Amino acid sequence: MRPAVPTAAPNPAPARPRLLVKVCGMRESASVAAVTGLDPDFMGFIFAPSSPRYAGDALTPGLVRGLPDRIQRVGVFVNETTANIEATTCRFALGWAQLHGQEPPAQCAALQAVGLRVIKAFGVGEAFDFQQLGPYAPHVDYFLFDTQGPAPGGNGRVFDWRVLEKYDLPVPYLLAGGLCPEHAPALRALRLPGLAGVDVNSGVETAPGVKDPARVAAFLAGLNA
Repeated sequence: MRPAVPTAAPNPAPARPRLLVKVCGMRESASVAAVTGLDPDFMGFIFAPSSPRYAGDALTPGLVRGLPDRIQRVGVFVNETTANIEATTCRFALGWAQLHGQEPPAQCAALQAVGLRVIKAFGVGEAFDFQQLGPYAPHVDYFLFDTQGPAPGGNGRVFDWRVLEKYDLPVPYLLAGGLCPEHAPALRALRLPGLAGVDVNSGVETAPGVKDPARVAAFLAGLNA
């Protein structure tokens, strides 16, 4: 009798790359120091004066400039002029500009032309029109999808992530909107097209701009479990 031919085991699905993590709304020196020790991929500093996490009056350039190179530094702006964005990113040694207003594709291109990397944020609801992203695609490094709401960002609410199943552009994106450590298992399981990382802010705070190191650590641990 011929020996039985073993059945080939199915090829396992390829593992998805680790999700990048951006901790945004950094402002207080103690929070910056604590979060630095947890090694997020990005830190975001908000330079929109209307934000409760506005960093322009509280943050010293030396503190930001002293961050380790492994952490990418992002300035967050809302409908700011290109000249002011250039000046602020230069002063704080920021390599990235995140645009949270109605900035046109031409402004994104102009910022890239001076050596900045660009994240363009959009508020997402059930009827989000993905067609509007097309003109931006050649001029941004990432999109960021936040919850649609009255504020340009920081509305602190989660939107229905299934909307992003319709995304079909080659530009990767970060997912934001009310994320907290309790969301980490669901985020870890997501297999959405284009998803490269997540942006966390109010969900790891004790007050606007004041990060809770234990909650940031729990968020990071949950994503990488």
